[in-house]
Amino acid sequence: MPGMYPEGEYDLAGFAVGVVEKSAVIDGRGIAPGDVVLGLASSGPHSNGYSLIRRIVERSGADLAAPYAEAAGATTLGDALLAPTRIYVKPLLALMRDLPVKGMAHITGGGLTENVPRVLPEGVQARLDKSRWPRPPVFTWLQAQGGVDEAEMHRVFNWRHRHGRDRRAGARRPRVPAARRCGRVGPPHRRDRAREAGTAATVVA
Repeated sequence: MPGMYPEGEYDLAGFAVGVVEKSAVIDGRGIAPGDVVLGLASSGPHSNGYSLIRRIVERSGADLAAPYAEAAGATTLGDALLAPTRIYVKPLLALMRDLPVKGMAHITGGGLTENVPRVLPEGVQARLDKSRWPRPPVFTWLQAQGGVDEAEMHRVFNWRHRHGRDRRAGARRPRVPAARRCGRVGPPHRRDRAREAGTAATVVA
């Protein structure tokens, strides 16, 4: 992580391992055209894109201790940029009890356009409508201060941290308040069929 660790220092990280019955594994194989894409909102950048964030803060000369009223619960710009990562276990388990979830994507490094395709089978494409979810204000600030292209924002940041592919078209809405419909799965558009063989594209429009 460039610019993060001084000479001789290191990071100590922890992790958890879970167990699931083979019959209950969610691997995306059943995803098909007509399925709906649901998203669970992130609370901020989480742990993604901080090399870019540090460059933007440095070049903008922003005061991280300055009041920042745009983000709920944040008292300073620094607080908004370092908002604790939201844990999704409970809403995801509730969603899985409520609907037949076919696939899930963890939106981390690589953003929407690189992580969602990992769960899609060949021959389908996820089309995400960015007007269907509110953009966290801190991302608007980062884009404006850094002059970051929209496509790059989708690639770097976790604008909506997890996606569950589930319902068939016309099915009821989920009873989990945190889940928001933000797109649909379909066949690739004709102009996208020339993409690299073996990959499944995600389009954000």
